[in-house]
Amino acid sequence: MGLIEVDGFLADSVVRAEGKLYVQGAGWNRITAPLFPVVHDRIGVGLIFRVAAEPAAQTYRFDLRLEDEQGREQVLGMTRDPAGGDQGKLYRLTGEFTVGPSSASDDSLVAMAVNLNGMTFERPTAYRFVVDVDGVDVKAMPFRVEPLAAQSPPVTGGGGYL
Repeated sequence: MGLIEVDGFLADSVVRAEGKLYVQGAGWNRITAPLFPVVHDRIGVGLIFRVAAEPAAQTYRFDLRLEDEQGREQVLGMTRDPAGGDQGKLYRLTGEFTVGPSSASDDSLVAMAVNLNGMTFERPTAYRFVVDVDGVDVKAMPFRVEPLAAQSPPVTGGGGYL
């Protein structure tokens, strides 16, 4: 296996087209909710795999998982049975990609977009998405799910004018 680096980020939505990522609402690390459990509309995960140039084609396998602050894997969603049978809990998303061969010294970039819809968070705590490549953890993207802070009531009237 060649040298591989992974950059990743969390967003509201991520789409991959023509080898590039198109992103909405990136750059956050906190979700707030008034009550728990809470269902969050969508979490987008953008990943860019940078693979060092190799003389032969190389296939890589990756997994994406969600862990809580104790390192316990969390449910990403439910699987769908095309025959209409029972659904199961999905704890990891798995994929693979192939790069090379490359006669140049340029690294190969592989962009991936993942959107997770309707994720349930049972309680406020710290979480992290973890990416592993060929069984080795290479990237963690931490975030927190927190209760919405109590808001002070707005002050109206009686303000006195100067």
